[in-house]
Amino acid sequence: MSNVFFGGSRNLGRLNPAIRTRLRNLITNKHTVLIGDANGVDKAVQSFFAEEGYSNVVVYCMDGECRNNIGNWQIKAIDSNGKRKDFAYYTMKDAQMSLDADYGFMIWDGESKGTLNNILNLVQQGKSALVYRSPSREFIQTKTISDIVSLVTSCSAEVVEYLNKKIKLEKRVASAHQVALSF
Repeated sequence: MSNVFFGGSRNLGRLNPAIRTRLRNLITNKHTVLIGDANGVDKAVQSFFAEEGYSNVVVYCMDGECRNNIGNWQIKAIDSNGKRKDFAYYTMKDAQMSLDADYGFMIWDGESKGTLNNILNLVQQGKSALVYRSPSREFIQTKTISDIVSLVTSCSAEVVEYLNKKIKLEKRVASAHQVALSF
């Protein structure tokens, strides 16, 4: 079965019925769930799988110390080599999950730099990600850089500016297209 990388915004902590239905489908199809240990979506999805008694879950955490491992599942520890605990520190874990995954399932608040970074990483590796965009309550399939551009066009100019500053969104999109794009 496939390895599915779950991720999402730390400020989202509830799973609506549409998301729960998709998660149950993963259980039915016996996919392996790769998930981080953060609060928010990671913790909510962990809680769901624990409530369902699903054991095919691997929790990724830094330096072997999980912030959340609700189901006491197997862990995959990512060594930080002593780096400080900042955005780059936690993206090391996310980068490994994207490499280990066959595809992704992201729950995005329309602003989280980490979640969008994960979507970009998957797409740049030739993998797809199903994105639940919380503000519009819709599922969006992302397979190409053009799909990511469409995903971001609904964001405010301030959010796009923030994403450009934090994860170099425009530069990454432009280099993938080999042309300069502007939002």
